[in-house]
Amino acid sequence: RLPEQQKTAESPLSWFRGVYLPPALHPLNKTFVKGGEWQDIDSTQEKRRAFLQDFCKKYNSRKKLQTHLAHLVSRIYVEDRHKVLYCEVPKAGCSNWKRVLMVLSGLAASANNISHEDVHYGKHLRKLDSYDLKGIYTRLNTYTKFIFVRDPMERLVSAFRDKFEHPNSYYHPVFGKAIIKKYRHNADEEALKTGSGVKFKEFIQYLLDSHRPVGMDIHWEQVSKLCYPCLINYDFIGKFETLEEDANYFLQLVGAPADLMFPKFKDRHSSDERTSAEVVRQYLKELSKEERQLTYDFYYLDYLMFNYTSP
Repeated sequence: RLPEQQKTAESPLSWFRGVYLPPALHPLNKTFVKGGEWQDIDSTQEKRRAFLQDFCKKYNSRKKLQTHLAHLVSRIYVEDRHKVLYCEVPKAGCSNWKRVLMVLSGLAASANNISHEDVHYGKHLRKLDSYDLKGIYTRLNTYTKFIFVRDPMERLVSAFRDKFEHPNSYYHPVFGKAIIKKYRHNADEEALKTGSGVKFKEFIQYLLDSHRPVGMDIHWEQVSKLCYPCLINYDFIGKFETLEEDANYFLQLVGAPADLMFPKFKDRHSSDERTSAEVVRQYLKELSKEERQLTYDFYYLDYLMFNYTSP
């Protein structure tokens, strides 16, 4: 059932009306997998894939979605050596995944000494939308496509903490100033000038505002709109909650070098407590009951698609 607030508004599920169903699930190529310790992870993986497939069948029809292909694949990174496609979901291990892709492609010897700046601003990795139409279709049909997701509320709080609770030369002046100006009554001159000190409640007001003073950002955009999981048939669905074991199993699946393990380190603000369910609860206390419900509604599809329990 849809939440009450959405009965009068457009249903989030209507976003999926009118699309072609993806082809049936392809079996994962397990040629490279060594040892029997991966059996439980493999079983979980098959359940996740089947769950998403069933969801998409339930909510899709067979008409065509009028969305440009380049837009659908604009968040997907390509690694041609091992024939993998990775759809980037920020705050779900994406920095370390980009490091791993750089190692797989031969751009770096180790994932452990690649800086944050090199990962995100070095432009070492190629995106799928940079290829011609034939190149895009060939890779979508023949490469192993993977995605890593995270509990939507944990991902949201993690993004807020990263971008607004630490000095940031982009998010404070671009998002912070606009948020404070619109949602803070009697804001002081310093806050309006710098955009620093955005409160979580103000951030949520911005997120839920249909007339946002500044647009959306990939760090809190829904996964359903970043990676189009009902249009692109992902072969592997990892979760941040089981990041290490999922990632290392995936590396075996694609024949990565035996000594390449997924990095364990926290990319930035390493002294901060990781955003956990308990940390999220503390932030949600700042919101009214209605704001909490509306925030859940905003990520409704992400909860459904990836079988996360509603908060």
